[in-house]
Amino acid sequence: MAALSDSVKTVVVAVGGPTATGKTALAVSLAQRFKGEVVSADSMQLYRGLDVGTAKVTPQETRGIPHHLIDILSPETSFSVADYVLAAKNCIADIVGRGALPIVAGGTGLYITSLLGGMSFAPEKTDPVIRAELEARARAGQKEALWQELRQADPAYADTVHPNNLPRVIRALELYRSTGRRMSEQRRQALAQEEPYRSLCLCLAYRDRALLYRRIDERVDRMLEQGIVKEAELVWKNRETYRTAAQAIGYKEFFPYFEGQDDLPTCADRLKQASRNYAKRQLTWFRHQGQVVWLYVDEPGAPASERAEKLVADFLGRA
Repeated sequence: MAALSDSVKTVVVAVGGPTATGKTALAVSLAQRFKGEVVSADSMQLYRGLDVGTAKVTPQETRGIPHHLIDILSPETSFSVADYVLAAKNCIADIVGRGALPIVAGGTGLYITSLLGGMSFAPEKTDPVIRAELEARARAGQKEALWQELRQADPAYADTVHPNNLPRVIRALELYRSTGRRMSEQRRQALAQEEPYRSLCLCLAYRDRALLYRRIDERVDRMLEQGIVKEAELVWKNRETYRTAAQAIGYKEFFPYFEGQDDLPTCADRLKQASRNYAKRQLTWFRHQGQVVWLYVDEPGAPASERAEKLVADFLGRA
């Protein structure tokens, strides 16, 4: 099969980077400037009713720009990377059909790189018995043991997964136990021979890590004012069915408060630390991806938004 030339590929702009760097605002600004629509690449903003803890874009923040893949699922629903790639591909096709520019924006690096890299996923074989046993162990507090088991079975994949990310740990162990296949091998096999899009991926960051951490702490303080504790309590009460949310940063840090083990300030500090650690992992992920253009928010000179507009204009001019 002949390879598609860049001139006939669909053009996509992506905005990634760690939490609290202004990805939403930049995506909206670019959409206004270049007649675009935003496709969310956030694994938690998919869920309805989970707004504060996910820092979900508000109607005011969208400034009238259409946003896709937000509020599309109930919190009981699981959603895989394969599900995301298919849904995002359909959104991009619809946006292009309307003569608009697709702008993929969010902090879930796996979503962005899987989409832009053209990963294709075979139907996943599932084994309810194995999954139930693994989930029971997770509920019994054996998350570290599960991760160590994954590290023994598939060290390459385990190195990309935090022990707290139980859905991914369990899915990989289930795959290995039921089929003998490693998730790392499946991901390699899923890579496309050719990227399906002509893409520009912009990543926001801070050169001064202390400034990023300050922004994260300030965001958590705003979340407390906006009612994150009430939202976290909803997740805690439904933790057996809201399985993805129950493992998400922004909610599980408050569970000890509802269980009478810690006070609220301690849990809030735990959330700040977890968010800072997550930002480090996001930075590491994007730095390991090729062809990423970094824009530092705290760099002297023109604002990052102006630099981004020039980069996008140049990129589109070459389309």
